[in-house]
Amino acid sequence: MGRGVGLRAILLLGCLWATACSDPPPIPRYDHVVIVIEENHSFDSIFMEGKRDCCPYINGLAQSGALMTQSYAVTHPSLPNYLVLFSGSTQGVTDDGCDYSFSGPHLAARLREAGLTFAGYSEGIASQGSTACNAGGKSGYFKKHVPWAYWQEAGAFPAALSRSFDEFPRGPDYASLPTISFVIPNAAHDMHEPEGYPPAADKWLEENLDRYRRWAESHNSLLIVTWDEDDLGRDNHIPTIFTGARVKPGRYGRKVTHYDLLRTLEEMYGLKPLAESSKARPIREVFR
Repeated sequence: MGRGVGLRAILLLGCLWATACSDPPPIPRYDHVVIVIEENHSFDSIFMEGKRDCCPYINGLAQSGALMTQSYAVTHPSLPNYLVLFSGSTQGVTDDGCDYSFSGPHLAARLREAGLTFAGYSEGIASQGSTACNAGGKSGYFKKHVPWAYWQEAGAFPAALSRSFDEFPRGPDYASLPTISFVIPNAAHDMHEPEGYPPAADKWLEENLDRYRRWAESHNSLLIVTWDEDDLGRDNHIPTIFTGARVKPGRYGRKVTHYDLLRTLEEMYGLKPLAESSKARPIREVFR
C-alpha cells in the first residue's frame, strides 16, 4: 500500500516537473511598453548578409534582444496593418484612406477599462489630437500610420492621448510614460523610401529610443520594434524585435503576425482579446 502510494507520488511529481519544464513562462506584466512601428521593409532587407550595414543599431538590437525570424504583416498596404495592431481587425479596410471612422473596441479602451493607460506619439503631427491626413509633405506625418486617429473622428478616442513625439520623455527617467505607448516616426525616419531611407531611420531610432531601451532593462519595461509591412513582397515577411527587462536574447522561428503581437499585449495585462486577436497565440517564448 505504502509502496504503491509512493510510486504514484513519484509519477505525479515527474509529470508536474515535465509540464513545468516544457511550458513557456508566463508573460511578464511590464510597467511600460513602447512599440515603435517602422515602414515597408522586409526581414531580408535588414538582416540578410550584405544588407546589415544599412542598420547597425537595429542589427545590434536583434543580437542583444529577441528577434522573431518568422514575423509577418497581415496584408498590404499600410493602414490595415496598423488597424490590426490597434483593434485586432482590418475593419474591412483595403487601402490607405483618410476618411474612415470607427467606434468599436480598441487597445486604448481595453487598457482604460483595466485602470491602465495608453498614448500615441507621432513625429510631425500638426498639433495634439490632429486628424489631418498629412502634415509636412512627403517627409512628414501621415494619418494612415496613426490608427487611433480613426477612432478619434468618431469620439471613441480622446484627442489628448494623440500626442506629438516632442512630448515623449527624453530621460533619464521614463516613469511618466503610459502603460503602453505607440511611437510613429515621420516619413523621413520610418524607412518609407525614398524619404525615410534605412540609415536615417536607424540613426533616428538610436538617438531617440536607445536611452529608453537602456532604462527599460533595469525598470521592468520593454521596447518592441516592428514594421507595418514589407517592401510589397508576396510573403510580407517583416522584422519584429523585443528588448528590455526579462527578455531572453535569441532568434525565434515560430510564425507570428500582428495579431499575435496584439494578443501578447492583451495577455500581458489580462485584457479581453480584441476581434481576431482572440484566435492568435501570445508570444511567450521570448521572456525569462
